[in-house]
Amino acid sequence: MPEQRSLKFYQADVFTSEPFGGNPVAVFPDAKGLTDDELQQVAREMNLSETVFVFPPTDPAAVVRLRIFTPTQEIPFAGHPVLGTFYILAQLGLIAAKEAVTRLMQECNIGLFPVELHAEDGQVVRVVMSQPKPEFLGPVDQAEDIYKVAVALGLAKHVIADTKWPLEVVSTGLPVLIVPVRTLTAVRSIRPDASAITDICGRFGANGVMVFTTVTVESFASVHTRMFAPAIGILEDPATGSASGALGAYLVQNGVVQVGPTTEIIVEQGYEVDRPSLILVQVESDDDAIQEVKVGGHCVMMVEGVLKF
Repeated sequence: MPEQRSLKFYQADVFTSEPFGGNPVAVFPDAKGLTDDELQQVAREMNLSETVFVFPPTDPAAVVRLRIFTPTQEIPFAGHPVLGTFYILAQLGLIAAKEAVTRLMQECNIGLFPVELHAEDGQVVRVVMSQPKPEFLGPVDQAEDIYKVAVALGLAKHVIADTKWPLEVVSTGLPVLIVPVRTLTAVRSIRPDASAITDICGRFGANGVMVFTTVTVESFASVHTRMFAPAIGILEDPATGSASGALGAYLVQNGVVQVGPTTEIIVEQGYEVDRPSLILVQVESDDDAIQEVKVGGHCVMMVEGVLKF
């Protein structure tokens, strides 16, 4: 029989300061030697929205190279997996937070991007990542298409159309279809049709559908959201960093929030799946153009284990 292999892994809840909130991510700090098939098998076994495998960087400017898998496929970029990975690596002492804000580079399948470790008394309390410059990939403005989106979400068309804001595909690393909805009650009533959402995403070149309303549960939050990505194996995500970055760019571009040189947006997500999450989005603008999008939040270490196979 082949020799049994053992892999250490850790799990953190991301975008929360409380256990059992936010979005869990599994991280394997030393994935050297695993084949692509094995990476996918492990991610399927972990059965979380994403699992991260840490490799030595191929670019000397980066401290690590990350490969990110859903239960069904590898994805080139994501938000909460990156934040959770850097939090775990800092907790393990594999990377150091030497200052109040330590800026490091991560390598992923779409390039190099900065990550900031925010520390107090030497302990990392928040992780912030820069995302690719936003791309506005086109509105979904045909009445028939808006109707199909509404049906896929189990909503009446007017609760989308009444907002007067556009349905639009936006990307800060992963393209997502942004859908405005008028009320919190309507967002909470969504009953997603996975097959119909997958069809819509395929048609418009999106990885998922992020629904938002400006009516929030928490008084300090800017928007309340839900994210559906059945095409990549995630029916509903508790907290989505990549989509929140795209949403932040959309909110600034369309004047949904008060815009300044630095626009801070607090996204609340995950309430409908009993994993409340708070995501901080910062959008830097200059000369009426968005220059940078950052996404950050708190993390909690939850699990330490060994996978044997």
